[in-house]
Amino acid sequence: IQSRNLQILTMELSIEFFPPKTEEGFSRLKKAAKKLSCLQIEYASVTYGAGGSTQEGTHSAVLMLSDIFKKAVPHISCIGSNKSNIENILNKYKKTGFDHLIVLRGDLPSGFGKGGEFSNAIDLVEFIRKNFGEGFRIEVAAYPEIHPQASSPEKDIKYFSEKIKAGANGAITQYFFNSDAYFKFVDDVHKLGVDVPIVPGIMPITNYTQLARFSDNCGAEIPRWIRQRLSAFGDDSESIYLFGIDVISDLCDQLISGGVPGLHFYSMNRADAILKINENIGTFT
Repeated sequence: IQSRNLQILTMELSIEFFPPKTEEGFSRLKKAAKKLSCLQIEYASVTYGAGGSTQEGTHSAVLMLSDIFKKAVPHISCIGSNKSNIENILNKYKKTGFDHLIVLRGDLPSGFGKGGEFSNAIDLVEFIRKNFGEGFRIEVAAYPEIHPQASSPEKDIKYFSEKIKAGANGAITQYFFNSDAYFKFVDDVHKLGVDVPIVPGIMPITNYTQLARFSDNCGAEIPRWIRQRLSAFGDDSESIYLFGIDVISDLCDQLISGGVPGLHFYSMNRADAILKINENIGTFT
């Protein structure tokens, strides 16, 4: 118990939000952020839409969240963009005091024909290190269940190790529901010389239809037993919520017991499920 408590003291909690498109959405985001501020949160991050489609919204949201949390961290993606635009964005963040980024390849917006001057996240990591040195802490994405566009597990793991070698300081995973997938991924990349913190991404289960759509798009597997239970609840949203709290609380306990460096919650701009899970695991409350 003593060693587990010491490990918990070194863990970091981070929460991810997305930039709303309306004033009402920003109001809901601010309300959720204030509710979550009771937790011991190291930083709040804000996503960046396909092709930089939420560029201004991301900047507005991190400015707002930096007044609520200890630290706010913008995402930045490069696909569909050019070097001049990326450099301008990074200079803007430096001037407003941000020194931590979550760096992703990103997706092309619908109907966009070309990928711009960057092909992948490695290109963006290298560009940041070349032009800004160690001025930013960089986190990149990891896929314990393999990126859906990867040609093979071996190539995906090798590509991840190359992102770290390009200059990333750490990584956050896609969400998953099988802790073995995370621990096996960490073991595999350690064998390739990767020794940076790899923080598991956690997705609360609150809406089965939405979760199934997200998971199909990003390649995150929902185990059959979870799908069956969620499907059996039908439109009983309260039962889905309570079941999801139990499942994710158990997953977090497994990860903490296994010695993870932290937890990164995908909030969907909502607070209640995250608060309840943290109450159950008793780690960051």
